[in-house]
Amino acid sequence: MKQNVIISKHLNEDVSRILSEISFDRVFILTDRNTHNLCLPHLLSVDRLKDAHQIMIEADDTHKTIEALASVWMELSKHEASRKSLLINLGGGMVTDLGGFAASTFKRGIQFINIPTTVLGAVDAAVGGKTGINFNGLKNEIGVFSPAVAVILYSEFFKTLDATNILSGYAEMLKHGIISNDEDYQKLLNFNLVNIDFDHLTQLVGESVAVKERIVLEDPYEHGIRKALNLGHTVGHAFESLSFEENRSVPHGYAVAWGLVCELFLSTLIVNFPKKKLDQTVEFVNHHYGKFAFTPQDYERLCALMMHDKKNESGIINFTMMGEIGDIRINQQASTEQIYSAFDFYLKSFEG
Repeated sequence: MKQNVIISKHLNEDVSRILSEISFDRVFILTDRNTHNLCLPHLLSVDRLKDAHQIMIEADDTHKTIEALASVWMELSKHEASRKSLLINLGGGMVTDLGGFAASTFKRGIQFINIPTTVLGAVDAAVGGKTGINFNGLKNEIGVFSPAVAVILYSEFFKTLDATNILSGYAEMLKHGIISNDEDYQKLLNFNLVNIDFDHLTQLVGESVAVKERIVLEDPYEHGIRKALNLGHTVGHAFESLSFEENRSVPHGYAVAWGLVCELFLSTLIVNFPKKKLDQTVEFVNHHYGKFAFTPQDYERLCALMMHDKKNESGIINFTMMGEIGDIRINQQASTEQIYSAFDFYLKSFEG
């Protein structure tokens, strides 16, 4: 079923319309500490939200934990949420992931709406029905597939973001460009990320969401082509998990950007992805995202972390690779030696 994704220019009107189209008894709004202050005031002028119970959790991905999840369940229970209640998740990917999981499991499932406030949340976490939390030091280890009743994208929220958060979301857009077509990819490579035109950015976000929607509609439960959306994530999640272990956590999108470099290198080795396109990607990532610091002594640990990726089967690491921009090759394997070569390439490409 196609998800109801609204690119909104008038947030209150669109929220009011969606609320009028669904049935619920009580409404709850989940925010993190940042979106509570910066974004919640935009919603509270909606008549049907004046009496909504507000739930606030701490910000950033390190708080996407079972403890935070339990605190949301507790608030819902304490304030008498029923199976007919509605949860609005107002925040970045952490809030929509955790809030979606909380809603999907409370009383075996209540309705929820996602209103992502970050570029990353808009193009990645809020759309596609994936929900979850981090567990045992691993990204999104526990979760369920459960689509939101609606996803509302409101570009004004993007203006509250710093450069790091915009770049974090942009890496997912870059991935969508790679799995889509060369025209989309070149547009993304040439967009001015220093002096941002937010109307143009919102247009690119909409195009990026459409790429993800098309793939999710074809394969909602990730049995086949939806694995294309994992490009950059097998290595990227390992970088992210290593950063958590070493108490130097990195933004999700930065890890994906670095993961794209490694996985496109593997694509050149294994399925003949064009070296010129790899070099373009390396130049873009190097310029905008800098370097993730690790050494050859970390290679074994990174491979062990990759073994936990949910796309793996029978102890074999499954990669999404690219034969060309738009030419997706799912369920590809690489030897340990080839993976180590990708790490070598990464370290050499980001020297200095």
